[in-house]
Amino acid sequence: MKTLESNRTHNRRELFDQARNRAARAIEETTTDRMNQPGGERASHMRHGGRPSRGESAKALPAPPSAAIIALNRLGFGPRPGQIAEFNALGSTDAQRLQAWVDQQIDPAGIDDATCDTRLANAGYETLNKSLAQLWADHVASSPQWNVRIQPYYEIERATLLRAVWSKRQLLEVLADFWHNHFNVYGPDSWAAPVWSHWDRVVIRGNALGNFRTMLGQVAQHPAMLYYLDNYTSSNAGPNENWARELFELHTLGADHYMGVLRQNQVPTGPDGKPIAYVDDDVFEATRCFTGWTFDFDTGLFEYRGDWHDHFQKTVLGVSIYANQPALSDGNVVLDEVAFHPGTARHISTKLAHRLIGDDPDPAVIDAAAAVFEAEAAAPDQLAQVVRTIVLHPSFLTTWGDKVKRPLEVVASALRAADGRFSFSLAEDDTGTLLWRYDQAGQPLFAWRAPDGFPDHKDDWKSATPRVMTWRILNWLIDVRNHNDVHRLNVLGQTPTAARTSNELADFWINRILGRPMPPAERLEIVEFMAQGHNPDFDLPLDSDEDTRDRLRSMVGLILMSPSFLWR
Repeated sequence: MKTLESNRTHNRRELFDQARNRAARAIEETTTDRMNQPGGERASHMRHGGRPSRGESAKALPAPPSAAIIALNRLGFGPRPGQIAEFNALGSTDAQRLQAWVDQQIDPAGIDDATCDTRLANAGYETLNKSLAQLWADHVASSPQWNVRIQPYYEIERATLLRAVWSKRQLLEVLADFWHNHFNVYGPDSWAAPVWSHWDRVVIRGNALGNFRTMLGQVAQHPAMLYYLDNYTSSNAGPNENWARELFELHTLGADHYMGVLRQNQVPTGPDGKPIAYVDDDVFEATRCFTGWTFDFDTGLFEYRGDWHDHFQKTVLGVSIYANQPALSDGNVVLDEVAFHPGTARHISTKLAHRLIGDDPDPAVIDAAAAVFEAEAAAPDQLAQVVRTIVLHPSFLTTWGDKVKRPLEVVASALRAADGRFSFSLAEDDTGTLLWRYDQAGQPLFAWRAPDGFPDHKDDWKSATPRVMTWRILNWLIDVRNHNDVHRLNVLGQTPTAARTSNELADFWINRILGRPMPPAERLEIVEFMAQGHNPDFDLPLDSDEDTRDRLRSMVGLILMSPSFLWR
């Protein structure tokens, strides 16, 4: 019997691997088809500020599904059981439903998130609501052990997964991830980690749907950013341009609005009479404006050192800043100029459209969003209006498959779809194991070392390492049990007793996970794996045969690895 059981398990795994490999090839072939078109080397091209032609072939891309599927997967981390029906109850057409859902989501304070809040409270986190001064006193000034110093980072790492899986404020979670990448800071650093919960709560989440200039000002004065980009040491005796350089190139105008070594008076001006782009001299002059912007190492609070500041005259983006201005004035002028520059409106709108729609968004979306960004520059909900403009554009519902899920989205959407049970507490060993496995997939939370944030192009995430490592995570999620020996993804407990044939089991779990039918070829892979050469309409002995139970769990894992599950 052991030999027979061993053979059955081996055959099941072999079939599973074959089906999984075919799923991988389907994604690879789709991307290759597109990459072979003119201008197809998208990833490197886009990272250097260009954009590919919209004439690029869409061969092999799946047809767009319903608004519920698109919205819950691109503006959230995938549907939980019952949420597609809730979305569809919001109106009689997809456009009405999307508008109603988005209007709810851009007002996260109006959403009852008691279930998520209870889980956050029960997880035992201690640092999520500490002030900046409290964090510094508890996790830096007291010279604590390393695990205490870095505790705020570890807690936000886990709380981020918890919220992605359980929060009803899904758009806020997606945008928090976006802004963490836009204003990227390496979180595990010994100076960022102790204040990470303040950075996440106040700077990122507090402004994700707010005003960009307000957010930019808080970014510029936070110890995490001041340390990460070295401005905390920048002085008139030794200016450091790292912060000013990234402020222009990544955070505001973007590389598309960089004219290199031209002199400032050689840059063309726009209708407003201001330069349309920045040059190296603008970066150098802005660096002088931010000298003396540092933080107090006793308290962690922002500090302006007048004796470190360069008080002489400067010129930034055509604006003359005269000598001996009041404290902080020089730097705030720079922040005003870059925040309100038309190039910034376009750069931020492009990045948001790229994240929320696809790698090649319709230029009309960017035009509309940039116009709103500029027109509402002083509005407290400026960014909410920009996001609403993007996702209510007609192209939002006609674009699908132009993105694939990154590891965070794969893990969170799998746990949401299959109702995975993790507390995400510091004390839960399985959460630590999950994060260890997750980090190997190439997207460790808040741990991208370069200031540009994690890549956001499909081609960056289709390669072997993220695909294989996320598959390994999903395999582990399917099998892992808690201390009571209950599977954390309780597949058997969630399978209706009426579903017993391979066809019925496949269709139930396909609908449960995807919320829509699978393409016939993909579905056939799932059914054949479950049937293993037998009639797919025969009842299977789920109640009595452990091998059949294991195969059902593996079938659910295979659905989670399918191309249909990975599209965004």
